[in-house]
Parts: sequence; C-alpha cells; structure tokens
Amino acid sequence: MFRGFYTVGSGMIAQQRRTEMLANNIANANTPGFKAEQSSIRSFPEMFMSSLNAQRIPTQKGIQLNGLSPVGELSTGVYMQETMPLFTQGTLRETGMTTDIALLDGRLPIDAETGEPGAVFFRLENENGNELYTKNGNFTIDAAGYLTNPMGYYVLNTNGQRIQLQNDDFSISDTGDIMQNGETVATLGVSFAEQPGALLKQGNGLFASAANLPEAQNVAGVGYSFQQGFLEGSNVDAAKSMTDMLAAYRAFEANQKILQAYDRSMEKAVNEIGRI
Repeated sequence: MFRGFYTVGSGMIAQQRRTEMLANNIANANTPGFKAEQSSIRSFPEMFMSSLNAQRIPTQKGIQLNGLSPVGELSTGVYMQETMPLFTQGTLRETGMTTDIALLDGRLPIDAETGEPGAVFFRLENENGNELYTKNGNFTIDAAGYLTNPMGYYVLNTNGQRIQLQNDDFSISDTGDIMQNGETVATLGVSFAEQPGALLKQGNGLFASAANLPEAQNVAGVGYSFQQGFLEGSNVDAAKSMTDMLAAYRAFEANQKILQAYDRSMEKAVNEIGRI
C-alpha cells in the first residue's frame, strides 16, 4: 500500500515538471531565436517481489532467494530525466531593421553518434570574454559603435573579434559580409555545433560550450545563409504545447485521484480494521 504512494507521487512530480517546461515554451512563443524544450520521462527500474524474509531486494527476473521465486513485479514510478532544446529552424519575421539578422540553416552534417543534424549559431562574447552562442539575431549598435545583442554582449566576426561600425547604415550579404560605405568591414562569425544537445543552456536564448565551438566556415559540409531585416522566431508549436499541457494536467489529475483512493483505503484500515 505504501509503495503506491511513492509511485503516484513520483508521477505527479514528473507531470508537474513537464507542465512547467511546457508553460515556459508557451511564454516564449514570440521570443526571437527561442528553442522549444522537450522532455524525456522514464520509469524507475522495476522491482520483483519475493518472500518477506529475503535478505536483499531482487532486481532481475528469474532469480531465486532462499529457494523462493519472486511472486510478482512492482513498478516504482517515473521521473523526468532531462529537458532538451529542439534546434529546428523557427519561422522568419520581417522587421525592416538593418540590425536584425536571421541566420538560416542550410546543409548541416548528421552526427554519426546521435543521428541528429548539427546546428549553427551566432558567436557572442560576454563581459568575461567567454564565447556564447545564440540564434537570436536581434542586434543593436552600442555607444562605441560595436554590434551587440540586447544584453550588451559583442557579436564576433569569423576571426573571433568584435565588429565595430560607424552607424546602422550597412548591408549584409547572404554569406555574412558586412558592407558599409562600399567596403566590406567584417564577416559575421558563425559557430557549428556537431552535437547541439550537449550545449549548456544559459537563458535568454544563449548557449555555452565547455570548449569554444569551431568556426562554421572551417567545417566541411556546413551550409548557412543570412537575411537582413528579418528575425528568426521561436520554433514553439503553441497549439501542440497547449495540447501537451492539457495531457500533462490530466495525467497529474489521474495520479491525484489514485492518491486520494490510497488515502481513503489507509483511513479505513486505521479506523475500521484497527477497531476489530
């Protein structure tokens, strides 16, 4: 009976965390460059019930303890193992701002280990000089003329250097060349992640890596392009997220009803059976 409390309790916790993840996705449905999160829910290892006097808990089918075979299986609940960003391309939204730049996925090599395509990102430098990565091309020019993101992090060129411009009157080619006054002053830096799922999410659409990612121009088979005056929107499917949230709520509610049934059974055991 008490094991049932743990099973339904773990299910409620898993669905609560999944609901929080889906709520965050929906809240960022209009955030440029936001990558929707998806969850991985797994079950705890099953246990196999044996005799009361067994010296250890059986965890493999077919074993015998004290000459007695296990009498049945027991589920020990589920848990949300991890959340993983989904790196598919978001839809483009035209803004007309010269400092808004969309980074479009082209041909991306498939990782042999994961079977998933890699991903390309803008290169940024934070206040500590560390590289960060984003798909949010909502940039601006600071007081010193440097191209920065909304948090003030510097946009880097292909050589890992900050990009300084005279004003916001510039154009960007499909290949990322920044032209001002008829001259090419810099080329937007793009990093390639072979396994984007291994990146560390930093919030605000930013990702970090244990080691700096390679420049995409130097990786064979990587294709991408730029579109000035556009922003890449989030890849959140709001309708699907709402449906998934409703399903998670129903699963939570079902576990809650089972928990209430266990509680009533325990109450009856204490008040009625104990009276006998």
